[in-house]
Amino acid sequence: MPDVERLNLGRIRQLVIAGWTGRNTEAVEQHIRELESIGVKRPKTTPIFYRAAAALLTTSDEIEVLGTHSSGEVECVLYNIDGEVFVGLGSDHTDRKAEAIGVSLSKQMCAKPVSADVWRFSDVAPHWDSLLLRSYVRDGGKRRLYQEGSVAAMRTPQELCRMWCGESDLPDATAMFCGTLTVHGDIASAGTFEMELEDPVLGRKLTHAYAIRSLPDEG
Repeated sequence: MPDVERLNLGRIRQLVIAGWTGRNTEAVEQHIRELESIGVKRPKTTPIFYRAAAALLTTSDEIEVLGTHSSGEVECVLYNIDGEVFVGLGSDHTDRKAEAIGVSLSKQMCAKPVSADVWRFSDVAPHWDSLLLRSYVRDGGKRRLYQEGSVAAMRTPQELCRMWCGESDLPDATAMFCGTLTVHGDIASAGTFEMELEDPVLGRKLTHAYAIRSLPDEG
């Protein structure tokens, strides 16, 4: 079986968060209209590529957020480190209150937890669409499935890279979040967010979980 690698976040200098990456353009448009109805502005393009500080990336098992109106989103994360591309697991944790003011603002407000382990992208590229993403939320002691689906719901990493930078690979020292899945039920804040990326072809998983500590919002 191919090796699991340890992520070196110290080599990452820029962070890109790809949004609205669904392959089904009609479903993407429907979701945009749903969010418009609750005050979230329509993106300028689809997909759209938000920039955020690389310092937001963390492998910690706890993050701190303002108030109780943020939530996680499970995603594949690509990294180019010294010319080699890796894939890991991450959560685009987002402040939903700020999202209604500006999506770019909301992306910058929360830490972005990622798995400490990664795979070489070349090991999974031949069967990329077989990979499965899941997330779970836990609050009050009860764990429930929050998101689940194939990465085939989103555009491929190569396509996202070409749309962002004109090349099929990321620039060196760059990380890119590749898009998320719809949630089961409503978007929900929780005390803990758990996530996994499963490779059923090679019989392995990447996992990460983190607690969310809410800081008081004094206005």
